[in-house]
Amino acid sequence: MEQEVCLITGVGPGTGRALAERFAQGYRVAMLARNAERMKTVEQAVPNAKGFPCDMADADQLQATLATVRAELGAPSVVIHNAVGGVFGHFLDIDPQVLQRNFQVNVLSLLALAQATAPAMIEAGRGAILCTGNTAAYRGVETFAGFAPTKAAQRILCESMARHLGPKGVHVAYVAIDAIIDVPWTRRRFADKPADFFCQPKDIAAECWHVAHQPRSAWSFNVLIRPYREPWSIS
Repeated sequence: MEQEVCLITGVGPGTGRALAERFAQGYRVAMLARNAERMKTVEQAVPNAKGFPCDMADADQLQATLATVRAELGAPSVVIHNAVGGVFGHFLDIDPQVLQRNFQVNVLSLLALAQATAPAMIEAGRGAILCTGNTAAYRGVETFAGFAPTKAAQRILCESMARHLGPKGVHVAYVAIDAIIDVPWTRRRFADKPADFFCQPKDIAAECWHVAHQPRSAWSFNVLIRPYREPWSIS
């Protein structure tokens, strides 16, 4: 049988690449990200992974890219929205245009992804849509005003989707990472921290694989990931 398709947005050097590597072990993976060269590197290293350059904030470009994915690989049975728009700042400092772009990337592109891919999953009676997030989806930290509102909206949209799609056989889950993910820039910023302070991208990907393949009698929705050293930013 032809392999099913997993679509992953926001494929960068950390969680996105790890997701592509894990899901390529069972799927043909469509990778969406703005950086074509970076995806080319992943393509060369990961069998079954193909990059589709796309700016998630550009609604027309996203629709065109999704059509290309369907034409070249087929309709995805698993979708993971890992792309993120974020900026730090107080509400008095942030540019409203930046918040609007983050809303486009985090929320409206999720809506577009779901609207484009859920109908085929409904027809098949199965499928999974996952969204990776963080603690900004649960709390308004003072300096998170530029993206926390969009992450909260993202989680609530996922819940609305889950309520509608669950009875139709399609699993929707929100995977929040309450941790510092181990990528080069976080290692530099937290150079004084031990290795086990960081959350490993491959372990996040493994949990996403697990959630995407849970038995129907025990689906999760709110999934919180944290390393054992994390002091529980949220409960």
